[in-house]
Amino acid sequence: MEQHDEILKLLKRIEQNQEKALRAQEEHLALAQAQLERSNKSVTESIELQRVAVARQAQVRNIALPLILVLLLLLGYLLVKWRVL
Repeated sequence: MEQHDEILKLLKRIEQNQEKALRAQEEHLALAQAQLERSNKSVTESIELQRVAVARQAQVRNIALPLILVLLLLLGYLLVKWRVL
């Protein structure tokens, strides 16, 4: 009889340990999910910032390249006018 009581105690301890392990796993899973959500949010934000940067770069290119071309043409005109070339 004493042996059965000891076995029952051991089984109860095993069950308690398993319950503790399950609770710990649930906590770790919740933390991992929260971290994944933060990571996804950061990636989304980063992609949006990159889109904004590319759009601004396109605007600058659309303004700067024609301006540089006009300045080069004016420089060429002045060089021809002053007969440097």
